[in-house]
Amino acid sequence: MTTRFNALKADAHWQRVWDERTTFAARDDSPKPKSYVLEMFPYPSGKIHMGHVRNYTMGDVLARYRRMTGHEVLHPMGWDAFGMPAENAAMEKGVHPGNWTRANIAAMKAQLKRLGFALDWTRELATCEPDYYGHEQALFLDFYKAGLVYRKESAVNWDPVDMTVLANEQVIDGRGWRSGALVEKRKLSQWFLKITQFADELIEGLGSLDQWPDKVRLMQENWIGKSQGLQFRFALSDGGSVEVFTTRPDTMFGASFVAVAADHPIAQALAARDADAAAFVERCKQGGTTAAELETQEKLGYDTGLTATHPFGAGELPVYIANFVLMDYGTGAVFGVPAHDQRDFDFATKYRLPIRRVVADGDMTDPAFDEEAAYSGPGRLVNSHFLDGLDIDAAKSEVIARAEAGGWGQGSTVYRLRDWGVSRQRYWGTPIPVIHCATCGEVPVPREQLPVKLPEDVTFDVPGNPLDRHPTWKHVACPGCGADALRDTDTLDTFADSSWYFIRFASQPDDRPFDRTVAESWLPVGQYIGGVEHAILHLLYARFWTRALRHVGLIDLAEPFTGLFTQGMVTHETYRLDIPDHDGPPGALWVSPADLSVGEGGALFFQTEEGGAIPIIRGRVEKMSKSKKNTIDPEPIVDQYGADAVRWFMLSDSPPERDLEWSENGIEGAWRFVQRLWRLFESEKAGEGSDVALDRKLHRTIADVAAAIEALSFNKAVAKLYELVAAIEKAAPSASRDTAIATLMRLVAPMAPHIAEEAWATHGAGGLIADAAWPAVDAALLVEDEVTIAVQINGKLRDTLTLPKGLAKEDAEAAALASDKIIRALDGKTPRKVIVVPDRLVNLVA
Repeated sequence: MTTRFNALKADAHWQRVWDERTTFAARDDSPKPKSYVLEMFPYPSGKIHMGHVRNYTMGDVLARYRRMTGHEVLHPMGWDAFGMPAENAAMEKGVHPGNWTRANIAAMKAQLKRLGFALDWTRELATCEPDYYGHEQALFLDFYKAGLVYRKESAVNWDPVDMTVLANEQVIDGRGWRSGALVEKRKLSQWFLKITQFADELIEGLGSLDQWPDKVRLMQENWIGKSQGLQFRFALSDGGSVEVFTTRPDTMFGASFVAVAADHPIAQALAARDADAAAFVERCKQGGTTAAELETQEKLGYDTGLTATHPFGAGELPVYIANFVLMDYGTGAVFGVPAHDQRDFDFATKYRLPIRRVVADGDMTDPAFDEEAAYSGPGRLVNSHFLDGLDIDAAKSEVIARAEAGGWGQGSTVYRLRDWGVSRQRYWGTPIPVIHCATCGEVPVPREQLPVKLPEDVTFDVPGNPLDRHPTWKHVACPGCGADALRDTDTLDTFADSSWYFIRFASQPDDRPFDRTVAESWLPVGQYIGGVEHAILHLLYARFWTRALRHVGLIDLAEPFTGLFTQGMVTHETYRLDIPDHDGPPGALWVSPADLSVGEGGALFFQTEEGGAIPIIRGRVEKMSKSKKNTIDPEPIVDQYGADAVRWFMLSDSPPERDLEWSENGIEGAWRFVQRLWRLFESEKAGEGSDVALDRKLHRTIADVAAAIEALSFNKAVAKLYELVAAIEKAAPSASRDTAIATLMRLVAPMAPHIAEEAWATHGAGGLIADAAWPAVDAALLVEDEVTIAVQINGKLRDTLTLPKGLAKEDAEAAALASDKIIRALDGKTPRKVIVVPDRLVNLVA
């Protein structure tokens, strides 16, 4: 009698067995070929979500498959454990960031184990622990010694109430996300890593990453933003000059103004004698500090009264102080071409400045530009004197050549990329290992004093960085002269932590960040899997960090990740309360799917504590997010359906690069399929007879599933397994059927490992299926010996016949004429001509 598969019992048993036997621990000294499979490690927020489940299931299938194909697989897990959320929790809940983080790690680790992932937990790491960040401090000092680290003043977002620097995403509508205070721009001394030193290498290296998505490589290339431009000076009406840089010297004749940053010397000099200018400069300090923010904020300017002389004699241009120009970008001054740059267009429209067309695509050559938006596409130069008729690149070259010949400008290569500012004025991060001495200046912490540990006795009851106000931690003796000195109280950007964790996974000696020989035996990561939202910063910083390690002689590696796969999001319908004229925060209207009630006719409502019912408005299907409350907790789903059903659903419903919509029907369908598998695995053996068609189907499936997994086309692998299961269910009892069922256990093992292990043990196969080999393919059975022939009359399909492959033309013709359908269709007529295309077609001309 067939029993129902007890998923919860099997899950718990086999997970315990894998743990006890350290089944998935990778051996550095293994003679097998090495395979490194890695998913981007999670931030320990407290609970995993379905996005995690999808991401890690994909990597797990590949890791398990690679083990079965004879590889020594490194498939580790750790925690990206530093960052602001822990400090926010400290302030809101009165807990220590370390306690909050470690409790979350324990909870999420338990959740991941419930899903049976083939992870090497012996290499688990958390970036918030001294045995990780102490080595990061050592690497920072290696970079410092090599000249890849420096300190300078830089503009930051400063919250004057919380007295802290804010990340760009913490500035909302110009105000601090927590305090609501108007954010100011301030100059603070910041640490930087010289990523720009590797800009050309980072661009050139993209050409070798042929296993990365094209869109990711393009995003990185655009972010680095290599371009040719012109640096030159405008003569000013007061006898001075202003230096500008432009990547579009071709548009010189479309210029209608010059703009300088609020902290440009010209602006500062004017503010010292002009109260209105000073007030405008102060207002500019309340804006953003990044190019992205400047694009979206209102464009404001202050007329300095100065004019700049056009270098080609095209008149005088007014000079403004503008809030969209940053001193840290280029020279801190630009010239505006409103017809061909949207930012300049918005500014010119606001201040009624001329907008002149100088690039035309087609017949639009009128200098008067009356479009609703700037034109930044291709074309030829118009209304530009000696440039007229040239394409953009040729016009750029001509202007640069004339500027250099005239001695008033110089062509140069520039990059959009800026050096990586790594200073963060907060507690929960890697302490920067530098001591500041009044006599000796910046002094690196001696190696024997690493790690510089974070003090545990800190509080968050007052604003600002706890490290600044700690009574003892920052006070130390200078390692150089012994005088009283101060530790640097900044901590490193958490992107630094994730820029080398994949190397530490590969090698974890106590006395250094990694052993070069061991690390290089595993690296680069063969397959890296994660969200496309990390396509630029994390991946770019990791590529830089690896090159920096090579630069200082610690590793011989340029690219850290050979293959990259960016999976789609897990989405869900959103729900919100139908409350007209709601005057509270918009976020209060969102309702979790778990809190919905169903009324008559399927109408949804929210049951209040007082017994009332508030109608629900169905919203769009969107990425699962805590803010929209449309997340699904995997834990109760696993409790109800088992880990294998959840894994199967994550793999089956959609191509992995596309978004996957969560549905109850989908998970129930996956659970039903798991039960179908169990019924097959429990079926009686026949032991005699063969079924050639089933044998062929089995071996074709082995080959197709292997190819699909290698290509990360998991949904295709699942589809092939559905077909095989259906074929086995339909087949008559035979030895072939028994073999197909036994082989099916190994084929589903990467996707549904618990039921596979249970069936493997039940059948007495010996050992673990996790250690079993992938089924071998009989190449002879992949060769089809039958083909389907189309039979037409006067070009119209009348029948299809299954015939032996390679059948002679006369035999194919005879088979077609013997078909009952063809006999009826001919109705006694004799074909005048018969055309036979071997193994494909018989066409009767009647």
